[in-house]
Amino acid sequence: MFQTNNKLNLYVLASLLFGAKTYIIYRFFFNIDIENFMQEIILFINPFATAFLILGVSVWFKEKHQIRYIKYAMIFGTLILYFNILFYRNFGDFLTFPVLFQGSNAADLGSSILALVEPFDLIVLADLIAIWWITKRDQLAITVSFPKKKKLLVLSVSFVFLLGNYVLAEIERPQLLQRGFDREYLVKNIGLFNFHVYDVIQHSRSRAQRVFADGNELSDILSYVDEHTTDNEETDMYGIAEDKNVIFVTLESLQSFVINNELHGEEITPFLNELIDDSYYFENFYHQTEQGKTADSEFIMETSLYPLPSGSAYFTHSSNEFLSTPQMLAEEDYTSAVFHANNASFWNRNSMYDNLDVDHFYDIDAYEVTDDNSVGWGMKDKEFFEQSMKYLTSLPEPYYARFITLTNHHPFDLDEEDATIDKFDSNSRTLNQYFQTVRYMDEAIEEFFDHLKAEGIYEDSLIVMMGDHYGISDFHDRAMAQYLEKDEITPYDHIQLQRVPFYIHMPGHEGEVISDISGQVDVKPTLMHLLGIDDSHDVSFGTNLFGSDRKEYIALRDGSFITDDYIYTRDTCYDRESGEVEGTESTSLIGDEVDSTETPCGPMIEQVEQEMSYSDKLIYGDLFRFHDFETE
Repeated sequence: MFQTNNKLNLYVLASLLFGAKTYIIYRFFFNIDIENFMQEIILFINPFATAFLILGVSVWFKEKHQIRYIKYAMIFGTLILYFNILFYRNFGDFLTFPVLFQGSNAADLGSSILALVEPFDLIVLADLIAIWWITKRDQLAITVSFPKKKKLLVLSVSFVFLLGNYVLAEIERPQLLQRGFDREYLVKNIGLFNFHVYDVIQHSRSRAQRVFADGNELSDILSYVDEHTTDNEETDMYGIAEDKNVIFVTLESLQSFVINNELHGEEITPFLNELIDDSYYFENFYHQTEQGKTADSEFIMETSLYPLPSGSAYFTHSSNEFLSTPQMLAEEDYTSAVFHANNASFWNRNSMYDNLDVDHFYDIDAYEVTDDNSVGWGMKDKEFFEQSMKYLTSLPEPYYARFITLTNHHPFDLDEEDATIDKFDSNSRTLNQYFQTVRYMDEAIEEFFDHLKAEGIYEDSLIVMMGDHYGISDFHDRAMAQYLEKDEITPYDHIQLQRVPFYIHMPGHEGEVISDISGQVDVKPTLMHLLGIDDSHDVSFGTNLFGSDRKEYIALRDGSFITDDYIYTRDTCYDRESGEVEGTESTSLIGDEVDSTETPCGPMIEQVEQEMSYSDKLIYGDLFRFHDFETE
């Protein structure tokens, strides 16, 4: 009996230690927003509920395997927690099952991962050390037998504990499991480990959608697109870049808050600031990426579909049928090429580019990369553009050439001799270094323009530049608030920080600053309009940015959206100009009945979610295989 109680005490102690560690990680390692006392209680309960269930399985093992199971389960759980910590510090998000399919990217993360490790991370080992010491000290705990009644009692209590957690979560957040697009809500209410179980189930269901898809859902989607997003208006901008070369530059991790802004009394981006004067510059242009980040931005602007709610379509659906920008331009005798001094397999680009009908992909093997001309993730941008010119000048005209920069990538390392602006001074090394790599990229873009002019390419080209996604996640909100001279970064501020630069530069055109809301999903139809290409047969969720009949909103993948007057995020409606909360909090997202009188944002919530759902169905079901674009 003594041994049984001793073993039971160890199981309980292990559960308490692991649960306490998990709660500490929730509160101090993740930036989880707690809105009321009930949410705090739920957040506190869920790690213990999960720990008691998982570690309680040990009582069903034979005596010699019980302690081993507890140790291995705690080690495995600790690894899951720590991988999520590192991922969260970089992306402000939690790991999902599709992201694990992107493990081939891990070899390229190197310095980025090391930069995410902090000394106080050792706390994640505290419970493991305690259990190891206890089991070494007390050998009686190793050989114990539980009667069947006590085994059933342990299992029953664990399930009741877990069920109680879920009931409280449902009371606090009705229809919780229908909100899979918001991973923070799920982790906050059911816990990280239960979220991962939910995520695996959801991923399995999405994989099955292609098997059972028959194309019947296409008619509703096509009708929606025709009614809400198709814009056949021919403006004065239609065809003004007809037959011109298109040069598209992805500005890695560049956010709009640095444009026309200063650090230490110096312009951060002097060339990009100057370029605004003779470009069409969209100052309220939002990135719409999710977990795929750069790959998502490519996917959005090449297909005008939304990214997936988790993982990246570049990995999970690279064999789908799409109507891409390169495919549409090929019909007009354009040659397409992508320039990126990284491994061809990173983000599965080699497979995806083939499927998108990209004619040439100049990856790392096309460049002479040395220790002197590389830093951080690879070749420095200035050298990248310089070495790319010999390939660009050899392309048959007209061409569509995309350049993906690298230097302004987390962890934003830069050699001292390349830094032309001092670091910022805050508690965030990431933000401190960000300004230096942004300035370096600005200088690289200026040199690239000089190369284009020297080669006689500039005058006959349409040059488009776009920030692909944020560089500074909300993990660094405290430092960001310091730079922006704010008391804190609110949910409203967070959405505004998702703005990225978007330039359309045509030599000979004066251009203008355009304040209308816009997003990456609008890039493809806008390019087609400028090039004078009929895209009425396309299935696009974006609209031409120069047209007057445009959508009323820009939707983000987490369910937030922006309209001319309002910003909706985290169940709250804000005035877009002032940031003041409008009306009362909405009680609805996916699956709920929306009372449009509750907030001014209410009428738009259902449509945003419907549009996201239609895009997901197209991708998950590979529905374009049932569609003949040529007959549209």
